[in-house]
Amino acid sequence: MVNTKQPIPGAPMGLSGRDFLTLADYSASDLSYLIELAHDLKKKLKFGEVIQPLQGKTLGMIFEKSSTRTRVSFESGIYQLGGMGIFLSTNDIQLGRGEPVADTAKVLSGYLDGIMIRTYSQEMVKELAANASIPVINGLTDVYHPCQVLADLQTIEEIKGELKGVKLTFIGDGNNMANSLMLGAAIMGMHISIAAPEEYQPDHTITEQAAEIAAASGGKVEITSDVVHAANQADVIYTDVWASMGQESEASAREQAFTGFQVNSKLLSMAQKDVTFMHCLPAHRGEEVTADVIDGSHSVVFQQAENRLHAQKALMTALMG
Repeated sequence: MVNTKQPIPGAPMGLSGRDFLTLADYSASDLSYLIELAHDLKKKLKFGEVIQPLQGKTLGMIFEKSSTRTRVSFESGIYQLGGMGIFLSTNDIQLGRGEPVADTAKVLSGYLDGIMIRTYSQEMVKELAANASIPVINGLTDVYHPCQVLADLQTIEEIKGELKGVKLTFIGDGNNMANSLMLGAAIMGMHISIAAPEEYQPDHTITEQAAEIAAASGGKVEITSDVVHAANQADVIYTDVWASMGQESEASAREQAFTGFQVNSKLLSMAQKDVTFMHCLPAHRGEEVTADVIDGSHSVVFQQAENRLHAQKALMTALMG
């Protein structure tokens, strides 16, 4: 099927009608626009301004994986923008009973103005987008989590005043968060250092892609198993759970593998004095991060979580018109 997505009047040139499957599909200027729009929408909401560019628009939200932040930020966000969100569990729609992804995409394109999907397979998201005539947003897969990183970039810019040249250190599993953080940081000209045990380091293909992007943007991508080296002079230290959703059976093995990769006050002391601690949540205090760090003065995890709302609103405004 030929993709028939068409620009939607009123959205920025080049963003209207597009899919959001991976940050690698977006330029630095695209991401800068989305971040600035998120800042603006956040400020206006705080001042009580009602901004509703999506009146009459409907977002379908497909969930194969459960969620707190993704569901609430999108559902609340589309409502605040004047539109409506429909929660679609795969247990409740025919997709979960074997209807082809392509058929689901074509059917939903006749009912909705956008689709957000949170699932396991990146290939499923790509197939959905290839067959939908409306924007498709990747709310999370096992490979990427671009919506989270858009909010993370917004948060870092709020705190540090800029993105280019900032050193972001991610400590933990080379998972979907590590992949998307690498790409986002590389696009924005940041220095990202990822510290993980050798057997849990990020996908080599994505690492090479990020390094190539960084070479053009003035950024830097570094993969290491040395947490001290990674944390040295970091402006931001970021971590995530050691066992993600669907990996519960590996929890014990992973806990052993990640011994020494905990973010604690000693590790934080190796970074810049004004280092910022981030976590995409939910967190396991006492495992990947100590309570005194995540609940301490350097932590911005709840500001970061709130920004999911504003970043998602910016994304929907730009893509859905």
